[in-house]
Amino acid sequence: MRIEPVNDAVGATIHDVALSRLDDAQVAEITEAWARYGVLFFHDQDLTPDQHVALAVQLGEIDVNRFFARVEGHDVIAAVVKEPTDELNIGGGWHTDHSYDPAPAKGSILVARDVPPTGGDTQFLSTETAWRTLPQDLKERVHGLVAIHSSDHIFGPKSDYAKRMGDRFGNSEAVNTSEHPLVIAHPVTGNPILYVNPAFTIGIVGMDNAESKPLLDELYTHIASDEHMHQFKWAVGSVAMWDNRSTWHHALNDYPGHRRAMHRITLAGEPLAAANVPQPA
Repeated sequence: MRIEPVNDAVGATIHDVALSRLDDAQVAEITEAWARYGVLFFHDQDLTPDQHVALAVQLGEIDVNRFFARVEGHDVIAAVVKEPTDELNIGGGWHTDHSYDPAPAKGSILVARDVPPTGGDTQFLSTETAWRTLPQDLKERVHGLVAIHSSDHIFGPKSDYAKRMGDRFGNSEAVNTSEHPLVIAHPVTGNPILYVNPAFTIGIVGMDNAESKPLLDELYTHIASDEHMHQFKWAVGSVAMWDNRSTWHHALNDYPGHRRAMHRITLAGEPLAAANVPQPA
């Protein structure tokens, strides 16, 4: 197995490994690299749905998404599909999965089944790198804050987006809201991470919208810098595994009239703790 970082900010490509038959040493090496690089990329993987499930079980406990349509015959695999006639795609904005849950997801494993002839890339970025590059005055402003995350405005019964997605989404009554430290400690490395995202973060505890929105927007602008990012081009058989605590991702919707079909399994995480960072003077 050979691990090749894609840049200094986020992600690594792992070569010379078959995800369908990992041994214990390879699982340990992939687990360590996942926490270190945030996103792992694999090419030319011939994974059946059953092998996709077996891979996920080797890496953690499966957390079935409550809102996505399922792959027929495999209830733990979410269908991330855009048909040629669909206008909207799934994941078409910067976000991290399941931040609205009390114990947000550990990560997701996405397998490419059908890709358009051009377009359909996914952008990834590191919110751990974004913390390291955050100006000191902003670090002081966010120290000790708690962010509010919700799924209601995306998946809820009144969501225009969910209505427009039709049968690709469901179970709108299962929405919820949770609170997490704005700067968390990564559960494996302990490194500080900015834990907010434009899709699901709706405010900050103790602040009204007039106060919280400008601060969140300033953080989002910093996080979404090109220097924190990598754009991944998919092919059939490509696999990407991202850490939901330390990354954002954004599926580009730039392939009108073409089909894109991906299979996603999400892994369960744990409640998030605040990072142990020095208090401002």
